[in-house]
Amino acid sequence: MGSLSIWHWLIVLAIALLLFGRGKIPELMGDVAKGIKSFKKGMSDEDEASAQTTSTSRTVEHKADETK
Repeated sequence: MGSLSIWHWLIVLAIALLLFGRGKIPELMGDVAKGIKSFKKGMSDEDEASAQTTSTSRTVEHKADETK
């Protein structure tokens, strides 16, 4: 009862095809692929921006007051 047989998967696939149609599934996968590419590009742009910020930033040293 806990495992799914090949017949279960075929029925699920048939229902998915009926709901979404034959042309919608490849279109949906294409949209997912575009989203992943856009996400990766955004992450690499963020890495480049942080690398530029790191190279131009300055460090300020703070000396403790020792007169106490």
